Amino acid sequence: MTPDQIAAEVRAAVLAAVADGELALDPALVPAEVTVERPRNADHGDYATNIALQLAKPAGTNPRAVAELVAARLRALDGVASVDIAGPGFLNITLDAASLGETARTVVVAGDQYGRIDRYAGMRFNVEFISANPTGPLHLGHTRWAAVGDAIARVLEAAGADAEREFYVNDRGVQMDKFGMSLEARALGTDVPEGGYQGAYVDDLAQQIVAADPGIVGLPADERMVAFREAGYALQLQQQKDTLDGFNTHFDVWYSERTLHSSGAVDRGFDKLREQGHMYEADGAVWLRTTDFDDDKDRVLVKADGELTYFASDTAYYLDKRARGFDVCIYLLGADHHGYVNRLRAVAACAGDDPDLNIEVLIGQLVKMYKGGEEVRLSKRAGNIITLEDLVEEVGVDAARYSLIRYPVDSPLTLDLDLLVQRSNDNPVFYVQYAHARISSVLRGAADLGIDWRAAEPDLSLLDHERETALLGAIGELPRIVGSAAELREPHRVARYLEELATSYHKFYDVCRVLPMSDAEVEPINVARLWLCGAARQTLANGLDMLGVSAPDRM
Repeated sequence: MTPDQIAAEVRAAVLAAVADGELALDPALVPAEVTVERPRNADHGDYATNIALQLAKPAGTNPRAVAELVAARLRALDGVASVDIAGPGFLNITLDAASLGETARTVVVAGDQYGRIDRYAGMRFNVEFISANPTGPLHLGHTRWAAVGDAIARVLEAAGADAEREFYVNDRGVQMDKFGMSLEARALGTDVPEGGYQGAYVDDLAQQIVAADPGIVGLPADERMVAFREAGYALQLQQQKDTLDGFNTHFDVWYSERTLHSSGAVDRGFDKLREQGHMYEADGAVWLRTTDFDDDKDRVLVKADGELTYFASDTAYYLDKRARGFDVCIYLLGADHHGYVNRLRAVAACAGDDPDLNIEVLIGQLVKMYKGGEEVRLSKRAGNIITLEDLVEEVGVDAARYSLIRYPVDSPLTLDLDLLVQRSNDNPVFYVQYAHARISSVLRGAADLGIDWRAAEPDLSLLDHERETALLGAIGELPRIVGSAAELREPHRVARYLEELATSYHKFYDVCRVLPMSDAEVEPINVARLWLCGAARQTLANGLDMLGVSAPDRM
């Protein structure tokens, strides 16, 4: 019996008490999802719930009275060994060994679908987690979002959502012209203009452009800069795409800022805001009255000279996402974008949306890298930044992704590159991946002995050792972890869970022999433990996949 199944039984017990007239409660007040958790103390049973404390007040009685009604019904269920009431009304549920052991069968049968839930079924999320100029390599800040944003989308999908990953290409404005002028200068052997782009990569791009089109240097000056800009744009954007694909981050949409303006999305957005009555003119400019919705000042959309502001693009972009049918628009922004939170929420409110439902803005903190005890500051190719490629070259894709996802995004992060390349238990990604590889080795050993454990009918009631029940309990937690990680947009919860699961497996393996001794007969306990190993391996693989990290069979 899994935690989800227990939660369903607890809810059914409450509704039965209501239907029988024993509990004076409106059935609509019974939560659709009952919280069931693993107690920290194993003496408190296999699972616990606080449902009685939640419902006592609306039922007009005390929590222990509610707990007694629920406990009586749960005790009658097959597979429930005992139900105790603790403290003010907590229910501690202990399963019999056979029922708890069935968790292993549930996981193995479900395969790569285990851990997936339907909390957000039917909902569409847009997750925009990199917004960059196509003027250079992706830097370390982009790298953190490339890992975390993709992992957020993955856990949302595991929770039943349709999550679309979006990259916003800042391909409009003065920075693009500076990029074109920098490439042109490098190709002609002249000085890069003030505020232009430096770094060896600019030389490389200029050489590629000229090699592909030698006639570009002979164009008239005004045409030449534009030609270099557009050729460099295409090459650099493709390099960003290739880098991200190699990082196991694949975007569904590469949304061009130019397209936002050329498609009429800005005008359509303004029409929507006018309909809502929040646009006005003053001092020759066009404003959005965002102060109606907690912004510190109203925002200019169109300047007095007729030029659109950056805020006009931000506004139109949000409205375009909503017009594309997304229920929730999630933005992942850098540490210097705190001012965007209220103004983007105000845009949603001005458009008639619910800013608590339709838009979320997550702010990430900075990343520092250390090697040999000293901070790594400069890229080999980009000059003044550390790039995504630099990090991957140092530690590999898996270690980079896992270490970036493993911590809450709102806290600064320091990466020890020396640690991340170690093949030791001090390296979290190695520790989790090694658990998967270790189990794979055990299952290969079973195959070498001719044990077809999947074809055998296991007696899972034999899994009653404390290390076995602890491992079964840990395995059963994945759906709950997925639910909380998706709801809170915190994929680091999956990483920390996997580390706890790996620890639980290693403790089990140290005291519970899985394969028979040489020349010994295969016993039912061997088969049961192989099913448990298979379930642990599947759970680790599924969790790692939610982080975009591989699950190696050998290490």
